[in-house]
Amino acid sequence: MIVVKVTYTVNDDYVSTNKEMIQAFLSDFKKLDHSQFLYSIFQSEDGKTFTHSSQYKNKAIQHTLLNTPSFLRFQEQRDKNLTSDPTIEFLNYVGASKEVF
Repeated sequence: MIVVKVTYTVNDDYVSTNKEMIQAFLSDFKKLDHSQFLYSIFQSEDGKTFTHSSQYKNKAIQHTLLNTPSFLRFQEQRDKNLTSDPTIEFLNYVGASKEVF
């Protein structure tokens, strides 16, 4: 399993657009095989910091998601509106309250 956590902060005036772009790629992700991945996004209390948590069964599904056109558009636009570089963490899966894959 591949687990990645990305945290970033966008400019105040970009928050609404960021959320719209997230919804667009999530809509496309929902058309894919959900048994192969779990992708979640959280918004911090400051309103402009977002955390993306992704769990992929394998590299093939990770590649598919990361190359989805709406996700690539999201990343391109997000990167133009960041207050600093995103933090990317690769995590080791330990366990969960329910079976993930």
